[in-house]
Amino acid sequence: MGESSNFAQPSIPRFDGDYDHWSLLMENLLRSKEYFGVGKEGVMEPENEDMLTEAQKKALAEARLKDLKAKNYLFSAIDKSILKTITLKETSKQLWDSMKTKYQGNLRVKRAQLQTLRRNFELLEMKNGESISDYFTRVMVVSNDMRNCGDDMQDVKIVEKIMRTLNESFNYIVCSIEESKDIDNLSVDALQSSLLVHEQKMKKTNLGINGVEEQVLKVTYGGRGRGRGGGQGRGRGRGRIFNKATIECFKCHKLGHFQY
Repeated sequence: MGESSNFAQPSIPRFDGDYDHWSLLMENLLRSKEYFGVGKEGVMEPENEDMLTEAQKKALAEARLKDLKAKNYLFSAIDKSILKTITLKETSKQLWDSMKTKYQGNLRVKRAQLQTLRRNFELLEMKNGESISDYFTRVMVVSNDMRNCGDDMQDVKIVEKIMRTLNESFNYIVCSIEESKDIDNLSVDALQSSLLVHEQKMKKTNLGINGVEEQVLKVTYGGRGRGRGGGQGRGRGRGRIFNKATIECFKCHKLGHFQY
């Protein structure tokens, strides 16, 4: 069997309006196919093709073929309604540049978006009952959007932000991390790993406490209130409860009473 049968072919990322995310995925796909060069730089067309050597003609033909393949990927990724609005699409470079101009936005728009994202980042706090994974996801979505808008967001800023805005239940582990690790060199992934371990320990502890409380409640209240429905009556609830109707007297052998 061929090598291609052992690996799944990468799916073509469809453009959904988020240009920064789409262009990142699309560029990676084209690079993996060795087509991104012609998409970014274009094909150098000669003034007189007849003057080329055989080697140059072969290289030109290969470049043109790569351009066609790159354009085919772009056509497959862009919806028909969007393609109709793009005038220049004879080459993959024209198509790539048109999408960038049309959807990436100008500098003024990016600055406005970045200001909004910075405010959102400052307002982020861990919610009550929120898991570590969910909070990290919220923080990283905003952080990556800021990076896409040109902000030089470093890991240390994200780490400090998260440690500063965790719930009080994580105060102990935060102090421990600050004392034992170099925060300037602590990655976001390493911080998340440490916090996840602590979160799992807290869950186990809470389960143990809840289990003990439940047993205490059963012991405390389990013997009460059975007189009306459970046949135990008042008093201390000790001993066996007898139904006189079924008891046989030891002396006369009749039911309903007993006498020794």
